[in-house]
Amino acid sequence: MSRWRSNPWVVLTTLALGFYMTLLDLTIVNVAMPDIMADLGASLDQALWTVSAYALVLAVLLITAGRLGDLYGPRSLFLTGVVVFTLASVVCGLAQSPAELIATRAVQGLGAALMGPQTMALIVSVFPPERRGAAMGVWGSVAGVATISGPTLGGLLVSTAGWRWIFFVNLPIGIAVVVMTLLVVPDIRSGRAHRFDVTGVVLASAALLALCFGLQEGQRYGWNGMIIGCIAAGAVLVAVFLLHQRSRQDREPLLPFAVFRDRNFTLMSLIAGLIAMSMLGLVLPLNLYLQSDLGMSALRAGLTLAPSPLVSMAVAPFAGRMSDRIGGKYVLMFGLVMYGCGIALVSRLAGPDSDWYTFTPALLVTGLGTGCLLAPLAAEAMRGVEPRLAGAASGVNNTIRQLGSVIGSAGIGALMQHELTSQVRSGARTRATALPASARDGFRTAFVADDSRAAGARHVAASVPRELAATAGRLAREVYADGYLAMVHTTMLLPVCALAVGLLACCAATSHTRRAAAGKKPAAPAPADAAVR
Repeated sequence: MSRWRSNPWVVLTTLALGFYMTLLDLTIVNVAMPDIMADLGASLDQALWTVSAYALVLAVLLITAGRLGDLYGPRSLFLTGVVVFTLASVVCGLAQSPAELIATRAVQGLGAALMGPQTMALIVSVFPPERRGAAMGVWGSVAGVATISGPTLGGLLVSTAGWRWIFFVNLPIGIAVVVMTLLVVPDIRSGRAHRFDVTGVVLASAALLALCFGLQEGQRYGWNGMIIGCIAAGAVLVAVFLLHQRSRQDREPLLPFAVFRDRNFTLMSLIAGLIAMSMLGLVLPLNLYLQSDLGMSALRAGLTLAPSPLVSMAVAPFAGRMSDRIGGKYVLMFGLVMYGCGIALVSRLAGPDSDWYTFTPALLVTGLGTGCLLAPLAAEAMRGVEPRLAGAASGVNNTIRQLGSVIGSAGIGALMQHELTSQVRSGARTRATALPASARDGFRTAFVADDSRAAGARHVAASVPRELAATAGRLAREVYADGYLAMVHTTMLLPVCALAVGLLACCAATSHTRRAAAGKKPAAPAPADAAVR
C-alpha cells in the first residue's frame, strides 16, 4: 500500500470515483421520477425540486468550498464531503414524504459541494505539468459519463430493487472512497493564511436562490408579480455580488477576476455551463416522455438511453489523444456539433408509438458528441491559468458548470410544465367536441398534466358516464400523447440553442497548439508554499 500512496494515478482513481458519485446523482433521479411521484404522492413540481435542490446547493457552495479547501486542506474537505454525501444518501433512501426527500437532497448537495473543487485542486498538485492534460482529460471524461449514464443505471436499480436504491447504492461506494482517501491521497496544505469572504457567500447564495426559485416556480404561480420580483431581485443581487467582489480583488475574493484574463478559461467555463444545461435538456424531457407517454418501465427507459454513455466511454480516450495532436478546440467543436445533431434527431424521431430502437441512431450520435466534449474542455480550461490561481479557477469553473445545471434544470422544468399544461388543456378542449355536450365539461376538467398517458386515460374515463368511458379513454390517450410529444419537441429546442451558442464561443478560443508555438508555457506545478503532510 505504501507504493500506492501519493501515486498520481491511484489518487486520480480515488478522486474520480467520488466525483463520479456526485455527478451521477444529478441525473440518476430523473429516471426514478414517475416512481417517486407515485410512491410519495409528489407533484411534478416537487419531483423537479428533488433535482433542483441538489443542483442549487451544489452550485451555491462550490466557490465557498474551494476557499475552505485552501484553509483546511483539500483532502480534509474532500473526506468530509464524502462522509456528508454518503450519510445524506442513506437518509434520502429512507424519506417518507416529498419534503423530506427534497431536504435531504439539499444536504447531499452540500456534501457534493465540499468534494467538487478539491478534485481539480488535488489533480493540479499531484500531477506534473507534462502529465496534467491527460489527467484532466480523464477527469472530464468521468464528468461526461456520470451525467449521461445516470438514467441507465437508475433504470436498472428502479426496476430491480426500487427507487430508494438509487440512493442506497452510494453507501458502499462512499465507504470505499473514504478508505481509499485515507490510504492514498496526500494531505497537501498551503503555508499561506487565507481570508474568508462571508458577505460574498451570503450575496451569491441569495442571488442564486432567488433566480432559481423564480424559474422553477414560475409556471406554478402563473408568472405573477411575486415570481417576477423574485427573478429581478436575483439579478440585482448578482450585480451587487460582482461589485462586492470588485472591491475585494486585493483581499482574496471568492471570485478572482484575474482568472478571466485567460481567454480560453473564460470561454471554456461558459461552454461548460452550456453543456451542463444541454445535458439536462435532453435527459429530463426524454425520460418523462419514455415512461409517462410511451409507458416504458424505468429499466427499459434506461436501456433505451444506454447507447449514448457506452459510445461516450469508448470515444473519450481517443478524444483526449486527438486534443493533444490537433488541439482541444477542434475536438470540442466536433463534439458540440454532433451532440446538437443527436438531440435534434431524438426530437425528430419521437412519436406517439415510438419504440426503444427508434432512438438508437440518434443516441449513438449524442454519445459520439459527449465523448468529444468534457475531456478536451477540462484540459483547455486550465491549460493557461497561472499556478497561483489554479485553486480559485477550479472553483469558478466548477461553479459555472453547476450553474448551468441549476439554470438548465429550472428552465427546462418550467418549460416542460408550461408545455404539458397548455397542450393538455388545449387538446382536451379540442377532443371534447367528439363527446355529447353533457359530457364535455367533465372531460375537459378531468385532465391533470402530471398524469401519464395510461393513468390519465383511466382517470378521465371515470369522470364521464359509463357508456362513454371507452371513447373518453381513447380521446384522453390521444390528448396526453399529443401533449407529451409537443413537450419533447419544444423543450429540446433549448439544449440545441445552448450548444449553438457554445459552438460560437468555441470558435473564438485559441488552439493550444498555436499558443505553444507562440512560446507560451503551460500551467506550472503547484505553488511552492504547498506542503504535504
